[in-house]
Amino acid sequence: MLNSKQRAFLRSEANSYETILFVGKSGIGDALISQADGALRTRELIKGKALEASPMSAREAAEEIAAATSAEVVQVIGRCFVLFRRNEKEPVVSDRIPKAKKK
Repeated sequence: MLNSKQRAFLRSEANSYETILFVGKSGIGDALISQADGALRTRELIKGKALEASPMSAREAAEEIAAATSAEVVQVIGRCFVLFRRNEKEPVVSDRIPKAKKK
């Protein structure tokens, strides 16, 4: 679970990323889930978009993809969304995320 500072860091990182995942009129299928899973494994942080022809909103698409890939929804703005999943073996972004404070 990400705290607000970690989420803010990931939002700022994703700002310069290109959108690589598109949810179209066919919705979310196995091919889209495997594409998202592979991209999260490689990059840890991905940006997606629910196109206008999509039968679902960006929030619905982000939550469904996140649930299927064990990722976390970082941000949803308009039709765009950002997902994050840690890669412990080969970190790309997660080694720079601010640490959570212990209570």
